[in-house]
Amino acid sequence: MKMTFKAFAKKLFGVNLERLKRTFFIYLIVFWGLYIADFRIEIAPVILYLMAVSFTAGVMRQALSSPDNAAYVRHMLMLPFDCRQFVLPYIAALGAYTLLTKTAALLMLLLAVSDQAPAAILGSILCSVNAVLMAAAIYSFRKYWYAGGFWAASLIAAILFLGNSPMFLPLLIVNGVLAAMVLQRADGYSFCPSDAGNSRAVKRRKRHSVWRYLLRYLLSHKNYLLNTVVMWGAACVLPVFFKQMESQFMVPIGFAILSMNTPVCILLSCDPSFEQAVRFLPDQKRAFCIPYCLFIFACNMTANMIFLFSLQMHNGNVTVFMTAAALFFALLSAVCSVLLEWFYPIRDWKIESDLWHHPRKYIFPAIMLLLAGLLFA
Repeated sequence: MKMTFKAFAKKLFGVNLERLKRTFFIYLIVFWGLYIADFRIEIAPVILYLMAVSFTAGVMRQALSSPDNAAYVRHMLMLPFDCRQFVLPYIAALGAYTLLTKTAALLMLLLAVSDQAPAAILGSILCSVNAVLMAAAIYSFRKYWYAGGFWAASLIAAILFLGNSPMFLPLLIVNGVLAAMVLQRADGYSFCPSDAGNSRAVKRRKRHSVWRYLLRYLLSHKNYLLNTVVMWGAACVLPVFFKQMESQFMVPIGFAILSMNTPVCILLSCDPSFEQAVRFLPDQKRAFCIPYCLFIFACNMTANMIFLFSLQMHNGNVTVFMTAAALFFALLSAVCSVLLEWFYPIRDWKIESDLWHHPRKYIFPAIMLLLAGLLFA
């Protein structure tokens, strides 16, 4: 078990944990910079718990379903050892990666800008650990998705209704022990993603179509499609959270948030073999980059229009200038995303979650906010 954990830890953190050390150094600088800036917002413990659970569970799910990680798991399971003894060290390695490199960033950011009691900090850590264990346990019996959905909904309900209760922390401990017991009985092969959906026959066509490929890619990666749908759902509810703000300040913030649809903006980085094939195409910049740019633009513009429609329903006062700004920012985000992918694709990533949470995705939303500040001032 110790050897299995070391094998995955070296893959995720580096041979001498150099990746973890570098990451923590950056997090400490960001935390200290935000803390001394004396910028404070009020975050209720329940909201802190929900953010920790949802973010951690999402990252853990991405790590478990990563194609690169799945290939590594298959190779490990070919070795002669009890596959049940494989599960706990494997989940421990992925859980440590999730908590120390992803969730730590979220918690440091939230704790730097809000004042939280020690009990709330402990609760957020326990919620994160529970999210790791539950995500792995639910993934192991994903055929019974309705049971996993009920379990996840029960945890969210417990946070909403018992988050401020003294019995909440003991409840988290019991839930974590239950998830660990489920994992102890899980089989190692249950963590190998099924490739059945990729073996379907594809109809032969006389002409190529980048749009057809992008749509097929999105449909074959359900987590990419789900993220796009979630962004559209966020576009509906953002005006509700921004009710206290004036529309002229709400609109650019909404456009910047909705432009961070990471999965559709990393199609070259996440598939090096596809990138190599694209670069061998004749007239590849026009043949691939233009349709890809229009594809991202369509996704961004759909989210922006949903946001403006929701804003009109809740607050009113949506102007022609705001609609033009939606077109401009959707196109700007699409062009910048394609340029980044073409000239500066992300290299040396370990698992797909690294791509989803790479700091690069915040560059152009930040530029958009600055530009929007000039336009809407």
